[in-house]
Amino acid sequence: MPMNLMHRRICASRDWARQVREQKLPWSLAGVELGADLLEIGPGFGATTRVLVDMAPNVTAVEVDEKSARDLRAEFDGRATILHGDGSRLSLPDNDFSSVVCFTMLHHVPTRQMQDGIFAEAFRVLRPGGVFAGSDSRLSLRFRLLHIGDTMNVVDPDELPERLRRAGFEDVEVTVKEGVFKFRATKSVAPSR
Repeated sequence: MPMNLMHRRICASRDWARQVREQKLPWSLAGVELGADLLEIGPGFGATTRVLVDMAPNVTAVEVDEKSARDLRAEFDGRATILHGDGSRLSLPDNDFSSVVCFTMLHHVPTRQMQDGIFAEAFRVLRPGGVFAGSDSRLSLRFRLLHIGDTMNVVDPDELPERLRRAGFEDVEVTVKEGVFKFRATKSVAPSR
């Protein structure tokens, strides 16, 4: 989804990659069991993917921006499968992944319906017992200024548990701290009635 030049520079920077590696992913994934087959939705410039390839043996990432997907494919050749596609309409099989993750990207999804589509698709492609986890930013003046000219549709962390439950998830947890929130939810092992 569209990002302004300043935002692109920040997300492609070494400083952002360091923050992701040292702070953001450790906090977002604390206590989350990823398993062997991980799907990342919306890797963007790949800062999160660079960390995830060392956390799970089989990483697949789906990126909506064609150029970013091409760049990621070149960078992660042999270490991750990179697909160009829409996270709200995945062309992946049911029950195929042990975990699905997304980081700091939901606010770039233009509509609430598409965000809910991502939640539904994450649920569909997860194996029973699998986990959906991630994080995103909360609305603030600084965050709004960084996103001038961007697609920006911030997720309300207070509404997120119910949205994830509507997608089929159980054991939903949302943790809020200054400026950010993280979430995790599971797909039940028991078949739905």
